[in-house]
Amino acid sequence: MTALPSRLIFLPGASGNTDFWRPAAQSLAYPAAQLHIGWPGFGPTPADSGVNSMDDLVTRLLPDIDQPTALIAQSMGGIVAVLTALQRPERITHLVLSVTSGGVNMPALGAQDWRPAFADEFPSVPRWFIDDHSDLSERLAELQMPVLLLWGDNDPISPVRVGEHLARLLPCASLHVLEGAGHDLGFSHAAEVAKLIDRHLLG
Repeated sequence: MTALPSRLIFLPGASGNTDFWRPAAQSLAYPAAQLHIGWPGFGPTPADSGVNSMDDLVTRLLPDIDQPTALIAQSMGGIVAVLTALQRPERITHLVLSVTSGGVNMPALGAQDWRPAFADEFPSVPRWFIDDHSDLSERLAELQMPVLLLWGDNDPISPVRVGEHLARLLPCASLHVLEGAGHDLGFSHAAEVAKLIDRHLLG
């Protein structure tokens, strides 16, 4: 039987927007402590000279994984969630990966490259995050916890084919596609997403 999490950690996408998940988080019925993480140097989160890679973000997050925890991640935050789960599989009870735009070969799955436009819009964002092309495909089979994959059918950045690919690679994954949703579905469809997360956590 899968353990139930006593803490929910919400990870943003490349914008580092710590408010992205709040509408969905506030709509959850599941009773657990909530923590919204920001990326150092992104959005309102102060820069940290010791954070210069995805692995550094994981190292910074690990002290918060001190109890049964579910990670709920948007887009590029999914890479941090997967890397963290690979390091602390005994503590991560559930994963929620929403429109993850990394961790697999995105161009091969028909994904639009979001990086140039994003770098133009947010020139102060650290390049190491934007330039990351981690491919964790060969390690995904190690993740034995339940994984909820949330995708929209109107998302050129992370098309449904990406979610379908992850569903094949992850041993305990279920894919839910939201009709008409785009890359911001965790925010734009917060109420529906909250119901799906509640169901996922309660098994």
